[in-house]
Amino acid sequence: MSTTVLITGASSGLGAAFARGFAAKGCDLVLVARDKDRLAAVADALAREFGAACQVLPADLLDPAGRTAVAERLADRARPVDVLVNNAGFGLPAPFPYSPVEDEERMLDLLVKVPLALTHAVLPGLRERRRGAVLNVSSVAGLLPTGTYGAAKAWVTAFSESLRVDMEPYGVRVLAVVPGFTRTEFQERAGMDVSALRDAVWLEPEAVVARALKDLALRRPVSITGRRYRAYALAARHLPRSFVARRMARTRRPPAGSDA
Repeated sequence: MSTTVLITGASSGLGAAFARGFAAKGCDLVLVARDKDRLAAVADALAREFGAACQVLPADLLDPAGRTAVAERLADRARPVDVLVNNAGFGLPAPFPYSPVEDEERMLDLLVKVPLALTHAVLPGLRERRRGAVLNVSSVAGLLPTGTYGAAKAWVTAFSESLRVDMEPYGVRVLAVVPGFTRTEFQERAGMDVSALRDAVWLEPEAVVARALKDLALRRPVSITGRRYRAYALAARHLPRSFVARRMARTRRPPAGSDA
């Protein structure tokens, strides 16, 4: 029986890398993103290289109609989805006090409400079949005080760890994928200046996916790629939060032209 994997944000970056990783394992794919043409290009490439069966499902997950369409596909008992990868997301260039609240709300909707809703849609079928998995893409930003984005990603990790306990009796695996800086379009789209970062801090999306698939097979609760970021996570758990907050505040500067 073929495994079907639904991936959000599948047109580029980590989403496309997850699609490639699961296609290499012989899985069928449901690819979700806003850009229909880019999704089709990803699907065509995977079909040529791996013979993967790919359904392209264009949807804006911030639009109720788009979110409902994806949730209905996840709940479709006639075409069961075995693995859900909640990957779609975006960041903002300025700290919370300097961003429009509407942008902050949209980001929280995509990072929190969307994976909550989609996971809720897929779980009944996974429980019934007593197999499958949910992978939620979080971030090392969630380990430290890093504004709304970090707070949302902290929720993603905590939600995943809790859900893992709830689903374990049903044989359903849940994994929080916690990458550090990864070479994708994320930073450019968010308008972030990362020119000062050294090459050593960057991860390749394929490495993040390979680590995640290995940790999923080992039934681990959290997947962190690279010794640097595993050490970072260990330090974040044990350093005093007040000290960490002060250090992180130095990296968050008001945008040019603000009255700060």
